[in-house]
Amino acid sequence: MRMRFTGILAIPLVVLAALGGAFIVGMRTKNPSVLGVVRSLNRGFWNPRAMETAGTPGAYASIVRHAGRTSGTEYETPVGAVASDDGFLIALPYGAHADWLQNVLVGGRAVIVDEGETHEVDRPEVVEIDEVASYFSAGEQRAQRVFGVDQALRVRHIAK
Repeated sequence: MRMRFTGILAIPLVVLAALGGAFIVGMRTKNPSVLGVVRSLNRGFWNPRAMETAGTPGAYASIVRHAGRTSGTEYETPVGAVASDDGFLIALPYGAHADWLQNVLVGGRAVIVDEGETHEVDRPEVVEIDEVASYFSAGEQRAQRVFGVDQALRVRHIAK
């Protein structure tokens, strides 16, 4: 009986491991099907929960406020912004095609809410993650390597 019970438990573990492996490979290769599922889960489930604390002191996520590139509608998106010498860096796990990113690039400016403070930023540019890796924590760098994150958005504080 023990062997049968162990075998039954092994099946879900193998399935979970296979799904996890497929997820990592899909993210690393920027597979459109995997990215689409992840984006849908983020929009419908994770982002609304992240927005409850995003931008507040100690929160994991910051907020990027941006205008829709065709509608002009104002949006808020939770992101992992990291302070740099002259602004912020945001790793791009989905590559350079996320809607919020396209809005910021086309609009040329955004607002970052980080640690309870609001920062107007401009001059957005997509850079290679290797150029800015030193700004990210060791744990963030490991995750970036695992998921094949090779780009980041750099934005700079607007001079007052």
